[in-house]
Amino acid sequence: MIELYTAPTPNGHKASCTLEALEFDYTSHFVNIGEGEQKKPTFLKINPNGRIPAIIDSDLGDFPLFESGAIMIYLAEKAGRLLPTEAKGRARVIQWLMFQMGGVGPMMGQANVFFRYFPEKLQPAIDRYQKESRRLFEVLDYRLGQNEWLADDYSIADIANWCWVRTYKWSGVSIEGLNNLERWLNVMGGQPGMEKGLEVPFKIENLLNDEKARREFTQNANKMLQK
Repeated sequence: MIELYTAPTPNGHKASCTLEALEFDYTSHFVNIGEGEQKKPTFLKINPNGRIPAIIDSDLGDFPLFESGAIMIYLAEKAGRLLPTEAKGRARVIQWLMFQMGGVGPMMGQANVFFRYFPEKLQPAIDRYQKESRRLFEVLDYRLGQNEWLADDYSIADIANWCWVRTYKWSGVSIEGLNNLERWLNVMGGQPGMEKGLEVPFKIENLLNDEKARREFTQNANKMLQK
């Protein structure tokens, strides 16, 4: 049994979507990051960095693991799926996973901060992170024009990037003209486990369509930034 400690964010969804795709039995536990639960001693025993997601695997004596990319690799290896064992194929998957972790996630995350959450509208910062996010989308689009998936076949690299890129509207980044990326986004949404994974630990409605929910979410994020 896998115990998943998470919240409804792109990084959290990377773990839950992977668990669903690999058909693992798991239990999810909501970590209320708005209330600072990720900084409490009980959670810091699992992840000393105080971030979600994290897992505990009872098969290995309650082995704790944090960092979403590490969790995805661990789960794929445990299941023997979505990550090749052959050297070149494995390297291609990991390089696109690292592309998300080192580029797409941080740049979209900062776009969210300055475009949505920061109390002041610092336009140079907004422009910087939105433009870099768009550039990274163009890299993905180019790759997806060469191949159906980011690596040789469908893999955890696709799941990781999709969990972030699908939120492009929240970051204020356009995908206009990126036809390969748009095709991939649509196909990814229909892959086994993706829709269910987005409902863990609970389903959140589209904030762009709900003014009240969007305002409350932004206010909570603002408070977290101040902390």
